[in-house]
Amino acid sequence: MQSQDERTTRRSFMKDTVRYGAGFAALASSKMLGANDRIQIGVIGTGGRAGELMRCFNPGPNAFWAGMPQFKIGPVSGAQLVAAADVYEPHLDRAEAAAGPGTRRFHDYRELLDQKDIDAVIIASPDHWHKKMLIDALEAGKDVYVEKPVTHSLEEGPEEIRTMERTGRVVQTGTQHRSWKHYIQAKEIVDSGALGTVRMVEAYWFMNLTRGFESIGQQKTDLSKLDWKAWLGSAPPQEFTEMKFHRWRYFRDFGGGTVADLMVHSLSTIQWFMNSPIPSSAIAAGLSNDFELEWPTTMSCTLEYPQGFLVSYIGNHSSGMDFGSVVFYGSKATLEISRAAFALYEETRGFKYNSKSQRWRPDPKLYVESEEEGTSENLRNWLECIRSRKTPNANLAFGVELARAAHLSNAALISGRKATWDETAQKILLV
Repeated sequence: MQSQDERTTRRSFMKDTVRYGAGFAALASSKMLGANDRIQIGVIGTGGRAGELMRCFNPGPNAFWAGMPQFKIGPVSGAQLVAAADVYEPHLDRAEAAAGPGTRRFHDYRELLDQKDIDAVIIASPDHWHKKMLIDALEAGKDVYVEKPVTHSLEEGPEEIRTMERTGRVVQTGTQHRSWKHYIQAKEIVDSGALGTVRMVEAYWFMNLTRGFESIGQQKTDLSKLDWKAWLGSAPPQEFTEMKFHRWRYFRDFGGGTVADLMVHSLSTIQWFMNSPIPSSAIAAGLSNDFELEWPTTMSCTLEYPQGFLVSYIGNHSSGMDFGSVVFYGSKATLEISRAAFALYEETRGFKYNSKSQRWRPDPKLYVESEEEGTSENLRNWLECIRSRKTPNANLAFGVELARAAHLSNAALISGRKATWDETAQKILLV
């Protein structure tokens, strides 16, 4: 049984991290970097997402994101990719091609961390590795960019934050909306009170992954070039399958499904805009699929927040229409924001049917398009904070809060019951 002191410590660690995070970071760094110093970066876990992050450092002219020309990739300067670690050789080959000649290659990421000239690391491994790799990197004196979700279980968050505080390192998480310019502008509008009272937030994310899932069965991974045991890490021993290796997010030993992947991005906007880090409850439902996955590819989730608003999220991987968006319905105005743009609609009487949007909405009072994909801005903010020792936009405390909301939602999804957050006990209850 926990003592009162232990419960108080666990309950307050999030508040303390936000309050003191910048101070701890300021105590850091044995190597102070100036404005003209190039930060030396190693990449751990060099699969698909790592390739996208690495591309930001050398995008080339007119580069855009994943086949979507509206998402321009802006170059990230002031750093150099010098090393990569992965247990799958073809991933290392692609990482070396992206980083350039002379890139050091490692099978064991701990050997990369031993390199004294490496200042910082990007961690883009499967989710079940995030906590272990993050803590090892912090202990090795590296600043870290870690992809979301930052935890694979509820219990991992406090140790991550304690280690960051103790080591004084800078940790940025891969929730890039926090650094995306038009999201920042929209946040200022919400903070101004222009929306009035917000009681309902609607979010959705649609991506048609059917062909991708179907193609997995045709792939033949060369197992002589993959250290499957090392890839599994802390996960239970199990046989290799193409689906587990290529779509690991949809298996519980390795990832948290669409909730911990895409819904987290939506919640990063919602919890930030609404200044509300802790949902009090969640209910969720999902549909089975034909690909023997452990997480559903079609699901819905409703979260209740103690500040007095609901979030309704829908995720669907069998259709790509509409992509993803978040809509804040206020008593004075409605704000809809996506990665492409945001629109502000004032509440008026006598709405007219808009044939283009097929909604009962007036023309927007304000419409702002995105200038570039926000990952580059998130990386730039990280590099700036490595130099200044300030707390970054998408800081670790924020990432742990988002992961906790995902764990609460997945508890509801798995159990088929309402999941509630017990703030006193710092645990999830099913009712």
